[in-house]
Amino acid sequence: MTPIEFCFDLSSPWTYLAFHNIRPIAAAHGATIRWTPILVGGVFNAANPQVYAARESGDSPKWRHSAKTLRDWAALARLEIQFPSPHHPLKSVYAMRAACALEDDQHALERFADAAFHAYFVRQRNLDDPTEIAAVADSIGMDGAGLIARAATQAIKDRLRANTDALVARGGYGSPSIFVGQDDMYFGNDQLPLVERALARAAGE
Repeated sequence: MTPIEFCFDLSSPWTYLAFHNIRPIAAAHGATIRWTPILVGGVFNAANPQVYAARESGDSPKWRHSAKTLRDWAALARLEIQFPSPHHPLKSVYAMRAACALEDDQHALERFADAAFHAYFVRQRNLDDPTEIAAVADSIGMDGAGLIARAATQAIKDRLRANTDALVARGGYGSPSIFVGQDDMYFGNDQLPLVERALARAAGE
């Protein structure tokens, strides 16, 4: 059974799409997914600072076409998306600490990420607000206040930083960064066909 590691930040619209699209791919090939929370701002600072300049020229032809492509991908995946939201760009540090607090329970983390993606990219909730993050957790039967308290501990802050640093050390430069096996890296929703090909190759298909 080939493992997949999905390194992600909840603030990325392409990650929202890939989060939904990769799961049926993994299931079709009998692959397991490990969800690894990272802070994409930390990755950008270390490995991809030019992304900030690109954001400043947000009315360029390339930027406008990227927005169209995002909507096209969402339609292909049959996903609703309302982007950008009034809270874009999302700093996401509180949300990703909450995700890190759930990392040892992968099923819980997946459920939380699913709900948080919906909250931000469909309902346009402000995931920079810990009370909103707690409300997302409460909505799926978790203890939102308890999650926020755990997310504020130094151990969780250190874990998120370590996850982020580890991704940069492995050559990652954004979200989602996807590894098939240990070091076969792919980036973004549009590279999922390559992920599927790698899974088939690993299985001898």
